[in-house]
Amino acid sequence: MKNTSRTVFVNGRYTTLSTLAGTLLMSLIALTMSCDKPPEHIISDNNYDSLQLAPYVEQDFPFITTSIDLRNLGHGLPDWNLTSRGVIMNLGDDTYACFDPDLLRWSVGWTGDFISLTGMAQISYDDFFNKKNKFPQVLGDPKIATGLYPGWSVNEPAYDDPRTKSAPYDKDKWGPISTSLGRWGGIELEDSNSLALHYTVDGTDIRELPGRLSFGEETVFERAFEINPHQNTLIVNLAEVTNGAKMESSDAWAYILQGENQDSVTAVGTLPGHGATWVLTDNRYLSVKYQSTDTGIHSRIFIWKGPTDKLEDFKAFVEAENSRDYEYKKKENITRWSEKVYTREIKSPDTATYVTDQLLLPVPNPWNRNVRLMDVDFFSDGRGAAVSFSGDVWLVDGIGSDYMTWTRYASGLNQPMSIEVLRDTIYVFDRSGIIRFHDTNNDGEADFYENFSNIADQSMETREWPADLVVDPEGGFFIAKGGSLSGGPHIGAPTTKGFARGSQYDGSVIHISEDGRSLEVMATGLRGPYLGIHPETGFLTVTDQQGNYVPSTPIYHVQKGDYYGVPSTAHVVDTPAITPPLLWAPHHIEPSSIGQVWMTTDKMGPLNDQLVHISFGKPGLYKILIDTTDQTLQGGITYIPAHYPTPISKGAIRGKDGYPYFTGFNLWGSSSKGISSLLRFRYTGMPDILPVQFQAGRQGIVLRFDVPLNEAEIDNIGNFQVKRYNYLRSPEYGSGHYRMDGSPGEEHLPVLATHLSEDKKAVLLIVPNMAVVEQMEVSYKMASEEGTLMSDVFSFTLHEVNDIDLDQAGFRDVNTGDLALSSDELAVNNQEPQEATVELGEQLFTKMACIGCHSPGTRTDGLYGPPFQDLYGSVREFNDGSSQEVDEAYLRESILEPNKKVVKGYDAEMPSFLGILNDTEIDAVILYIKSLAN
Repeated sequence: MKNTSRTVFVNGRYTTLSTLAGTLLMSLIALTMSCDKPPEHIISDNNYDSLQLAPYVEQDFPFITTSIDLRNLGHGLPDWNLTSRGVIMNLGDDTYACFDPDLLRWSVGWTGDFISLTGMAQISYDDFFNKKNKFPQVLGDPKIATGLYPGWSVNEPAYDDPRTKSAPYDKDKWGPISTSLGRWGGIELEDSNSLALHYTVDGTDIRELPGRLSFGEETVFERAFEINPHQNTLIVNLAEVTNGAKMESSDAWAYILQGENQDSVTAVGTLPGHGATWVLTDNRYLSVKYQSTDTGIHSRIFIWKGPTDKLEDFKAFVEAENSRDYEYKKKENITRWSEKVYTREIKSPDTATYVTDQLLLPVPNPWNRNVRLMDVDFFSDGRGAAVSFSGDVWLVDGIGSDYMTWTRYASGLNQPMSIEVLRDTIYVFDRSGIIRFHDTNNDGEADFYENFSNIADQSMETREWPADLVVDPEGGFFIAKGGSLSGGPHIGAPTTKGFARGSQYDGSVIHISEDGRSLEVMATGLRGPYLGIHPETGFLTVTDQQGNYVPSTPIYHVQKGDYYGVPSTAHVVDTPAITPPLLWAPHHIEPSSIGQVWMTTDKMGPLNDQLVHISFGKPGLYKILIDTTDQTLQGGITYIPAHYPTPISKGAIRGKDGYPYFTGFNLWGSSSKGISSLLRFRYTGMPDILPVQFQAGRQGIVLRFDVPLNEAEIDNIGNFQVKRYNYLRSPEYGSGHYRMDGSPGEEHLPVLATHLSEDKKAVLLIVPNMAVVEQMEVSYKMASEEGTLMSDVFSFTLHEVNDIDLDQAGFRDVNTGDLALSSDELAVNNQEPQEATVELGEQLFTKMACIGCHSPGTRTDGLYGPPFQDLYGSVREFNDGSSQEVDEAYLRESILEPNKKVVKGYDAEMPSFLGILNDTEIDAVILYIKSLAN
C-alpha cells in the first residue's frame, strides 16, 4: 500500500500522519466523538427575575448604533444638530465620536462620559417595562462637530443639506444623501476594539479608520483614509465652529481661534502632500481637499480642540506623527464571543390539539446580556438565527436534540425588530436600515455589517419603528415602518391627533429592490403595521394596531396604492378613498396585533397552508379564514388555544422539521407577565375543533369544522348567538360599536334555524337581514360527535351579501323561509336581561381586555393605564393640571369618554366603550372597581 501523508486537526493543532496511521487515528477520533459527554452546564430554566445584567454598552465592543440629539452641544458648536442613524464609536480612553451614515459625516466627537442611554431599547434593557424613553444625548465634553450637511462634497466645499424633500418633510430632512454624491457601505470589525468605516463618495470607495491619539493630557481625534483613485476633487468637512475669530494654516496644520478672547482653538493637522490642501471658510468651517489621482491616497487627519496656549504643542504633535510609520492594512479580526451557551428544550405533553415546546434562551450567558428576542428565522441546514431588541444576533444549533448550542453572531444594532435568512445570509432590519452580515474569516461571527439598504428615510421619532421585514418571493423585500405616534419625545411638529411628523415613509409598506438601491411605496396610512407574506404566492398582508383613526385591529390584503385611513401617514396631497380591510378583529378578542405567518408545511394538520395571525396583547395565535366564494375577499378570525408563556411577535417555518417557531418579548401592554421565549408550535394529531372554513351570505352563515358535529347540539338554536356592529373611524383612540342606523350599540340577530351538513362537519345558521357590516360575531356552544365541547366566538367582516350555494356547501333541500324581519321583531332580540353584579364586572374586565392595560392590584410595570386597587374614592390628577375625586360619575365618564380626562403620567390610549358595554354592563364594571377599594 502506498504510504502517503495527510493532515488532521487533533487537540487544537494540525498533525501530519501516514495514511495507515491516519486511518486508525481518524477511527479513534470518530469513536471519541460518538462518546462525547454533554456540556457540564445546560440551562434548564430562564429566570429573568434574578438575572444579573452587565451594562447595555459593552466596553470591549467598538460601536453601538443609536439616534442622538445634538441640538444643545454649546461650546461654539453648531446647533439644531440631529443624527437619526448614528454609529457611536468607542475610540478608547473615554473618547467617542458619532458617524452619521446618512450624511457621511462625523456629527460630533467628545471626551468624558458616554451618552444618556434613554432610547427605548436602552432604557428598558434592565428595567423590562420602562417605556419612558427620551432622545439620547452626549453626557461628556463635546469637542468637535459638523452641522446638518454632508461630510463630503465634490469639487467645491458645500455646507448646505442637499436632500430635497417635498413639504412638509423639508423642515427636518431625514434619510441618506443621493447615491450620486455618496453611499454608506458598512462597518468592518478589526481587532478587539477597532473598526473601519466603508462608504463611497462620487463613486469612489473610501475606507476610514477612526482613532484617538494624545499629547500631554490633550485628546486628538484621528481620521485615517484609504481613498481609491478618483477623477474629481473630494473635500471632507472636519469641523464647524460658530464662534470663530481668526483662521491660520500651513502645509501641515490649520486652525480657527475661537471666542472673544481667542483663548480656545480648533485645529487640524495632516501629512503634507498627497494632493491634500486645507479649505478654511468664514472663520467657521475646517475642511481638507484631495485632488484627483490615478493611484489613490493614504491620508491621516488629526483634529483637536483645546486652549490656545497648547497650540504649539499640537503642531509639534503633528510633526512627530508625520515622521512615524502608519499601517493602513486591515488588522486581524478576533473572535469576540468564543464561549457557547447550552440550553434545554421543554417539550410539552400532547394534551391538546396544538401545543408549544419552549426552547430555552441563553439566559444567563457569559456576557450577562439581556436576551429579549424579537424575531427568528432559519438556515437551510436547520440552524436558527434570532435577533434581540437589545441589538444582538444569536445563532442556535441543535434544535430538537438533547440540548441546543447558542453563540453570539453580531451586536451593536439599533432596535432591530426583524431578521430574515435569505440564501443562508442574514439580513436584519433596524433603524439604520437593512443590514446584511458577512463572516469573512469563517469564525462564526459577523465581521462586516454591510448596508444592504438605507434608502427608506428614518426620522428621530421614537415610534417610527423599523417594524417588519419579509422576503418577496419575486425578489427583494417588503418592509413596514411604524407611524410617528404621539407617545414619547418628538422632533417633528404635531400633525393630527395622536401623531407627530415623522419621515416621508412612516406608517407605510415599502418594497425594497433586490439590490437594495431603490424602493416603491406599496401602501400608506398605517399606525403600527406588521407584515405577513406567502413565501410562494407573494400574497401580502399587513395588520394595524387600534388607536387614533384605527377603530379596531384590521388585517389588510396589500395592493399597490392602498391607503388605510391615518391622515398623518397618508403621504399624498389628495387623500384617496380608504381601502377596507380583509377583516376587522374585535378589540376584546384581539387587543394588540403584530405579524402573520403562513403555515406552508405538512406538519400542522388543519392549519396547513393557512394564515396565522399573531397577537402581542392576548397573547397568542389566531387562525385567519378567507371566504373566497365571492369576488371580494372577506376574512374571519378565531383564537388558537395553546400555552403562550410570553408575548409573541414574529415567527417562521423551519424547513428542516416543518414546524413553525415563534418568538417575542414583553414591553408594551400584554396580559402575559413573561419576558421572552422561543416556542415551537406543534400539532399533536388530536382533533381540531376550530372552524376550518366559513361562508356568509344572504341565507346566513356556514361554519365548517374538521370533525363531525353532534346533531342534537346543532338542533338547539339557543347554542348560537349572532351580533353585528360597525366602527367609527375618527381622531379618537379606537372606536365604540354602532348599530346599522349609526346609533351606539350592537345588534343581536336571531338564528331562525340551524342545519347540519350531509357530512356532519358544517353547520348552517339561518340568519335574517344579512347586510354588509364591518363586524359580525358568532358565539357558539356545541359538541363534536365524540362529545368534545366546542365553545368559542368566530368573528368576521362581511363585504358582500350574495347567495350561498347551499347545495355545494352540503345543505341540499334546505328551506330558508322568510329572511326579512321588521325592526320591531329585531328589537325583541336586543333586550338587556342581565343584572349588574361584581361578578359580571370582573368577567367584563377580562373579556374586554381591560386587564391588558390595567391591574386589579397596584402593578404598573408593562401596563398602559393606572391600577384599579383603591381607585374608587381616591383623587386623580390629570395631565391638564386639574383633579377630581373618583366617584361613579367619573368612572362612567372614563368608560365612555376615556380621553376627556387623562391621568397624569399616562397617554390618551384607551378606546371608548360606547356601544360596546350597555348600561347594565357599565354598572357592573363600576361595582367591580368599587369592590377593589379597601
